[in-house]
Amino acid sequence: MDLHSIFVIARLTFKEAARRRILLAALLLGISFLILYGIGVHYIYTEALPQDGGPTTTIVTRQALNFLLMSGLYAINFLTLAMGALISADTLAGEINSGTIQAIVTKPIRRREVVIGKWLGFTGLIGLYLTLMVGGVMGIIYFRTGYAAPNIPNGVAIIYLETILVMTITLACSSTLSTLATGGVVFGLYGLAFIGGFVEQIGAALRNETAVNIGILSSLIMPSEALLRRASYEMTPPITQTLGFGGGPLMVVSVPSPLMVTYGALYLALMLAFALRQFGRRDL
Repeated sequence: MDLHSIFVIARLTFKEAARRRILLAALLLGISFLILYGIGVHYIYTEALPQDGGPTTTIVTRQALNFLLMSGLYAINFLTLAMGALISADTLAGEINSGTIQAIVTKPIRRREVVIGKWLGFTGLIGLYLTLMVGGVMGIIYFRTGYAAPNIPNGVAIIYLETILVMTITLACSSTLSTLATGGVVFGLYGLAFIGGFVEQIGAALRNETAVNIGILSSLIMPSEALLRRASYEMTPPITQTLGFGGGPLMVVSVPSPLMVTYGALYLALMLAFALRQFGRRDL
């Protein structure tokens, strides 16, 4: 395998994605969100949260700040997932349908080098976007309120794993399906994980084992929501998790196992291997 060819494809993929309007739209939406989020945090912290008081007041304030932080990360996570899925859905299927892929594979570049190069390009782009957006949310909270979540490196790393997992699934589908079918499959799987995650959390709160098992099954089919809630658990203080308010839309009652992170990484590797195999066999 030629590493030089892989990095050339990765660089071209990064530049091509950067020129597309999808990325521009994601950046504009992200900046708009950060502006509105910063204004909201300022007024909530100034007018709605107690500034002085005893230990109880401090705990309530930290819960509220963690709620705001997790809510911001939840929105940023969705923006990143959507951007990653949209820019990668058309990368193989669209180029095959338009015939532009033949200009690449006819050169002394193996098909697997094309797939890995594109995957690396998208991975770098998603990492850059996620870093800017997550840094913006955490920076707003910290510089306005002084609050910083615990275990930030672990939590952000898990969120990054989740976003590139969804992108890799999209790339795998694009290697064998049309662009439209790829979008349908990926967002269908994401919706399944989303609903399953809420069913699991509600089932855990009501102590309904059947609902919890349904949620766990959906996590095995598509682990994105379980990874996101594991990241939320990592970045929420223990006392806040116990009181059950600070997680916001990512409140965790049924805690995903640390093994889910390993499962997500293996799932990603399997999807990438599937993309390599399918693209290598596909008639161009």
